[in-house]
Amino acid sequence: MLWVLLLLVSWAVAGAACTRLCLAAVRAAAVHDVGTAGGGGRELTLYETAFLSGGPRRVADVTLVAMARQRRLLLAHTGWATVVDPLGRDDMERSVIGVIGPEGQSPIAPVRAAAAATDAVRGLADRLERAGLAVPDGAATTIADGVRQVRIAALAVAGLGAAALLVPAASYLPGHLVALWFALPLTLTLSCLVIARIELPPHTHWASPAGLRLLGALPRRSVSTGDDDRTYLTSVAVHGIRAVGEPDLRAAFAHREHHPGRTPGHRPGHSSGHHRARDDPGSDSGSGPGSVREP
Repeated sequence: MLWVLLLLVSWAVAGAACTRLCLAAVRAAAVHDVGTAGGGGRELTLYETAFLSGGPRRVADVTLVAMARQRRLLLAHTGWATVVDPLGRDDMERSVIGVIGPEGQSPIAPVRAAAAATDAVRGLADRLERAGLAVPDGAATTIADGVRQVRIAALAVAGLGAAALLVPAASYLPGHLVALWFALPLTLTLSCLVIARIELPPHTHWASPAGLRLLGALPRRSVSTGDDDRTYLTSVAVHGIRAVGEPDLRAAFAHREHHPGRTPGHRPGHSSGHHRARDDPGSDSGSGPGSVREP
């Protein structure tokens, strides 16, 4: 009767995985209902567009690009950021300046990571979530984990069924009837996967259905405004750094040079003249920070 024990394990694995997916689907449906009612008639700000499209890191990227285009922050192709204007115009800009240091320089990569974790970005996320435009923290991950566990459960049931057929039978049941019993939990898991694919509301990792509708209307609104700078920054907010047109600015974000022991706000020029010439964008003679040019 070993196959019976394997069958019980199969039902336990399948039932637990499907239950978790169903609970995640219920929570996702609640988010969908809130998101469907929220956001009607409003327009997204640049930072809201960035968050709903790419999360906190995208907000930091848009802030850096916007400040660089206004020449209040210099982003060198060597991967360093230098503050020019220490007075930020909003909370996001003040957060970026605070991360770098009002008179400081820093590699861009740690600035992006630190700026994405500031209180200003967390406040933006909370406002979007309350408005029903953003997916609550962990909701999308929970659904993905639930689907992944059901897939694993389906494979586990199939494996246990195969093992039951290979074990010498201790009962009078023929093999095809044993396989039929294991087909039941396998059908349960596969049905849950099909239903989840069809019924779960559409969403990204960051935007709820209402947020997705507002994002879908952005191209028409941006073009109709006729504001080139706004259109450019909106494109960066939606598509990320790959939408940046300036080669030097794109190179600044793509730079992956490792700077051991460096933190935002550190001034590399204070260590030695040779070190400054190599790492400090302010020392470049021809293509320093000023190489970030207007499109």
